[in-house]
Amino acid sequence: MSAPAAAPSVATVPGGTAAKVALILLIGLFWGGNWPAVKTVLFEVPPVTLRAVGFTTGAVVLLAWARARGLALRVPAGEVPWLAATGLLNILAFNLCTAFAQLMMPTSRAAIIAFTMPVWATLLAIPLLGERPGMRQAIGLALGMAGMVVLLGPEALRGGGDRLLGPFLVLVAAVSWALGTVLMKRRGRWASHVVVVTGWQYALAALPMVALAAALDDAPTPGSWHLPTWIGLGYHLVFAICIAQMLWFVIVARLTVGQATVATLIIPVVGVSGSILILGDPLTVRVLAALVLVVSSVAFVMVRRRPAAARGQDA
Repeated sequence: MSAPAAAPSVATVPGGTAAKVALILLIGLFWGGNWPAVKTVLFEVPPVTLRAVGFTTGAVVLLAWARARGLALRVPAGEVPWLAATGLLNILAFNLCTAFAQLMMPTSRAAIIAFTMPVWATLLAIPLLGERPGMRQAIGLALGMAGMVVLLGPEALRGGGDRLLGPFLVLVAAVSWALGTVLMKRRGRWASHVVVVTGWQYALAALPMVALAAALDDAPTPGSWHLPTWIGLGYHLVFAICIAQMLWFVIVARLTVGQATVATLIIPVVGVSGSILILGDPLTVRVLAALVLVVSSVAFVMVRRRPAAARGQDA
């Protein structure tokens, strides 16, 4: 088997630490804010229908925008297997498994398993990419996972042994997302534009979701939806579906897998903060402690000690 195409290293990609931190913060903001937005929509729209609408909208909008910009919609034959694999893992498998798992178990327990993704991605990157996590990255991951545990509380870890299917599906979702992310990195440089790749990934994921929604869900007509549902749906479609997914593609190309996946640790914290501001959830010591742990995890991974020679040049 030939070596994978080279991907730009963290040291050579355009933009310094500030640009990389900005990408992580945007991912955390858009996907984190998606939690209260989706919760608002789910009061009136079944989950599979919501995913079908989101994937279809993402595919249509992104591919139409690419066409309007004159980008080639045809994907080179060599990239089609990579596009299909990463789309099925990152988008379809993750969303499908979590959708059904949340029917079988509390969302809090599902979330704490889903956001073990950085652990699986870091482990998968060792054999597939040859990455070797350093001490700072290991500490950052440990702090981030500790933040998730504190955020969700010890009660999120409790559950009867007779309810193993739900946790198993969420674990499959987390590993699927991790493997899809590692494969995106392994592919290296893509000839197709990020908008085109993301659009076709959504199109591929939308086909089975639309079929499942038609078979399983009995959704009310859009004319009966209330204003908060429309606002939440708009946020979900624009920021989470169209913008954040493309940013994730960019961030995986710019950072190591370990650094990129730490961005996901911010998402639940932003989601809880949004729930406090938008849904009126209480602000507790647990939330503040989790925020400190997760921010510390990002600092450990992203902020590196400068070499002594570089510090001397600034003197």
